[in-house]
Amino acid sequence: MIFLYLCGRNLKNKVVKNNISIGLNIALLIAVVVLYVLYFKGESGGDEQAEIGNATPMNLSIAYVNSDSLLKNYDYFKELEKKLIERRDKLNTEYQNRAEGLQKEISNFQTTAGNMTISQARAVEEDLRKKQQNLMMYQDQLTQQLMQEEAKMNADLYDKVSDYLKEYGLNKELQIVLTYTKGSGVLYANDSLDITKEVIVGLNEMHNASKTAPKNPVKSDTTSTK
Repeated sequence: MIFLYLCGRNLKNKVVKNNISIGLNIALLIAVVVLYVLYFKGESGGDEQAEIGNATPMNLSIAYVNSDSLLKNYDYFKELEKKLIERRDKLNTEYQNRAEGLQKEISNFQTTAGNMTISQARAVEEDLRKKQQNLMMYQDQLTQQLMQEEAKMNADLYDKVSDYLKEYGLNKELQIVLTYTKGSGVLYANDSLDITKEVIVGLNEMHNASKTAPKNPVKSDTTSTK
């Protein structure tokens, strides 16, 4: 009886305070614009490859992207963030509904236990104990599910940004693209090297174009049978 009383109190507190930990981890997403050493010209010939391989800090073409500003203004990131928050809230509501249902069962047992025999009370108590354990397992499953969905979204975001930067670096003849944000390893970067705004515009244009582009129609078999 004492066990279930404490369980009831703790479960009620958990329902109020529970917030399945997810959110978008900015520290992880900063890796979206991971450092790239782009030796594009190396693919066109041995002489050019040797020339780039001997590049010095004086002739390297370097630019940087402010990752905080990029994530704040990249439409695709904002869409992913919204979807993940909605998903988190939905699963959290499902958990809370189950937790509140179990809490009612525990409270009802505490009220009616005096009218039960010892064996009946023990059976109900054991059943409630198992339900609480199942609820805890369910919460862990939800957390793992959200973490997996977040990791998948981060990987997709990483691929889109990195692919765009590779193409951008090729067109602009850049050899290195760095991330620059507060707390990063870069202590100073001249504003003339900042390509953040241009990259954001390009990423958003590419994203909007991908949403409006018609999907490839399924080809029908027009071969007539004679």
